[in-house]
Amino acid sequence: MKSESISKKHKFPDIHGPYLVTDRGLCLFHTLESIVAKSIQGGVKLIQLREKDSDTKDFVDLALKIKTILKDTDIPLLINDRIDVALAVGAEGVHIGQSDMPPIYARRILGDSAIIGLSIESMEDFENIPAEAKIDYLGVSPVFATTTKQDTKPPWGIEGLKLLRSKTDLPLVAIGGIGEKNAKQVIDAGADSLAVVSFLCSAEFPEKRAKFLSDLFL
Repeated sequence: MKSESISKKHKFPDIHGPYLVTDRGLCLFHTLESIVAKSIQGGVKLIQLREKDSDTKDFVDLALKIKTILKDTDIPLLINDRIDVALAVGAEGVHIGQSDMPPIYARRILGDSAIIGLSIESMEDFENIPAEAKIDYLGVSPVFATTTKQDTKPPWGIEGLKLLRSKTDLPLVAIGGIGEKNAKQVIDAGADSLAVVSFLCSAEFPEKRAKFLSDLFL
């Protein structure tokens, strides 16, 4: 897939900073709502609500709470996988994986203004993206080995991320095993954003960790 084959009509917001992917099971010191609020204070630029084990009502209720937290900000809320939930709560978009609804159909449902991110776990995934797919960013997963999500292909690593960067102009959101020791290295390899789960969800002071990541982009 060549980057120039993707419609230029769809542009990913200029987040250029940390990206929180939620997981209530990893919230050790605070409620998820508190973690979102504190992470925003620290400089998080986008929130993805990921609730793999929630029923639809619980997912919608939580999404509405997060929307309330975000209402006076310009931070987009993305819903993981669930296009119906995104529509129900008026989220700004969705993040979908390789086994979810293909991005072409997600775009038809959500419209041109929605943000649609797509996870890719290998160069093969990247090369198989249809030329007509109108996606706004690529979620590069996992960059490093991680215990947060174990049903993935081998990590991209820094060299894999660099190679992908050389093949596309699409924004790259790196995720997987990112922390204080390797975050700058990932940015230097070409990541436009760093998506983290446990690094913020399990933190006693998520606002401080979010600021640490945010400062790396200055």
